[in-house]
Amino acid sequence: MRVIPWIAAVLTLALVTPAFAQEEWDNFKFPEDGFEVNFPGKPLVQTTTYTSQYRYQLPAKVFTASHGRERYSVTVVDYRPAEAQGVARARQCPPGAETCVGTQDGRQGTIIGLGYWKMDVRGAMSFAALKYMQRDAKVTDFNLQFQQVVEGYFMQLTNRDESRSFVYITMHENRLYIFEGTTPKGAPEPGLFQGSVGIVDAKGGSIRYTDYYSNAVHGLRESEPPPFRVDGGPPQTWPTGGYTGSGRPAPGAEPYVPPAGRGGAAAAPGAPAPGRN
Repeated sequence: MRVIPWIAAVLTLALVTPAFAQEEWDNFKFPEDGFEVNFPGKPLVQTTTYTSQYRYQLPAKVFTASHGRERYSVTVVDYRPAEAQGVARARQCPPGAETCVGTQDGRQGTIIGLGYWKMDVRGAMSFAALKYMQRDAKVTDFNLQFQQVVEGYFMQLTNRDESRSFVYITMHENRLYIFEGTTPKGAPEPGLFQGSVGIVDAKGGSIRYTDYYSNAVHGLRESEPPPFRVDGGPPQTWPTGGYTGSGRPAPGAEPYVPPAGRGGAAAAPGAPAPGRN
């Protein structure tokens, strides 16, 4: 984990109130949603729908907990359905519309098309950060960081009531994570929460990459993700040839070809169909 300013708050809290922290705080792992974090007690979970920058409706969950006047939340947005929604949108767009042109891999001379679903995924963290910038609060810090070598944005805001919000926005395997801890005026930073952010596999094992992971590149499989360790074990990699998520079609699958007269022409008989990266 990268050393960042709020780590000092973890040490301060550990020295001042160790028994208090041990009694109320615990590490919670959510394998189904792919993350772990410390919460002051078991969080409440709400299922909701998130509207993305390109207006796709995506499944989301919000995990919330409080500790006195402190508030904590994790929002998880699953961007994996964006591809299917983009393909469906492209099939319905009017002739000549740019959202129908191309297959996003440049093989038809353009990298747009298919409803911009890849751009939606690539810009997910920026879109989430924009929402915080539009709040009735002053942004006092905003920078690129990483947790467990997974790329993310760290933000700090001072709210109208002089409470402070500490936000970490990251993305892994096409799921967006927004961690937010808010403490009242004069209180320490929420280090026990922010310092515990992590990614887990389907069995709840803690993942740490051996090199920098960026979802815009690796989540979309523009390049293979770097090796990672689970619970400090030997390096391993994600499966390659059988990968069927966003960014690569299933083995043997036919790539989507825009139908004739709907903004793109179908492939001529005998011509290789355009691919999808």
